[in-house]
Amino acid sequence: MINKLLLATGNSHKVFEIQALFGDSLSVISLRDLGYSGDIPENQPTLEGNAREKAEWVFQRYGLPCLADDTGLEVAALGGRPGVYSARYAGETDKAFQSGANIAKLLKEMSGITDRTARFRTVLAYADPQGLVRFFEGSVCGNIAENPRGSAGFGYDAVFIPEGFTRSFAEMTPEAKNGISHRGRAIQAFAEGLQFFSQAGDRNI
Repeated sequence: MINKLLLATGNSHKVFEIQALFGDSLSVISLRDLGYSGDIPENQPTLEGNAREKAEWVFQRYGLPCLADDTGLEVAALGGRPGVYSARYAGETDKAFQSGANIAKLLKEMSGITDRTARFRTVLAYADPQGLVRFFEGSVCGNIAENPRGSAGFGYDAVFIPEGFTRSFAEMTPEAKNGISHRGRAIQAFAEGLQFFSQAGDRNI
């Protein structure tokens, strides 16, 4: 089992979420911890392609077990948009969506639409010291709220209400969100994968 994991991100929210899921069993660090604050390539047309590109790019530079993710909000009435373009839907480079422009564009496009079903999907790519890349996925279905609700979380959390709940992700505690979120489910699949390969004696992990 690895004891340190480098996330291909400088987003502190993602680091916090993933570290909370692993607890003390694994030390999670970000590119900022290594002094890097530049951009990471995301030039692929799919979540899987972007996750792989980021994981391999970071691993080649730092040589540490690396986990990269790409997440998309897929809205049924919009034909799956914004999807792979979720982080830059309004032409933004602010990956934490602090300005709210991405949410504003989404809500404008959803104006008057009664079918507000959507899903969040996260794809993780894990690059290990043997040069292998493994994929893990998690998703959660829900609905798009008519207005932003809550102040926690990041991205589209304020307008996404997970199926079976009345609160948006941004109205939930981090613990509650992690228990049902797309990223939480993908990380759980990753954690189970690490445990399986470790028990199987797979030296690639």
